[in-house]
Amino acid sequence: MVLLSIHHKNTEKIANVMARILDAQIRTPREASPDELQDFDLVGFGSGIYDEKHHRALLEFADRIPQVTNRNAFIFSTSGVTTYADAFHTPLRERLQSKGYVIIGEFNCHGFNTNSFLRFFGGMNKARPNAEDLRNAEAFAQSLKQHPGVTPTS
Repeated sequence: MVLLSIHHKNTEKIANVMARILDAQIRTPREASPDELQDFDLVGFGSGIYDEKHHRALLEFADRIPQVTNRNAFIFSTSGVTTYADAFHTPLRERLQSKGYVIIGEFNCHGFNTNSFLRFFGGMNKARPNAEDLRNAEAFAQSLKQHPGVTPTS
């Protein structure tokens, strides 16, 4: 999985649960090589949501990925609001699809947010992701293992 989790490590908490279920390695965009992704039958891409899209460094990483043919990928994020998660994922989804990735699932949940003026009020979504969010992330990862073309781990 390629992950960028900065402020409160919200997305990292979700990624750690998914990585355990999927027996996956987690790398930052700086650590990962776009070419090495071709060695995996499933790759996850995630970050917090910044200005209504994934972190710029993750989007730039996606731009550097070589063209593939029908490789499976999933997208995940945490955000202050979850109502628009589909729209938040669109810039990353479009980049990955243009490179030949098939998006087999997307996950989003609330994350503790102290950006902008919210810091003056103590932030929003304190204690998120919570235990229920982590259970949902686990169930999501389990569902990915059931998808055709994804090699199940033992």
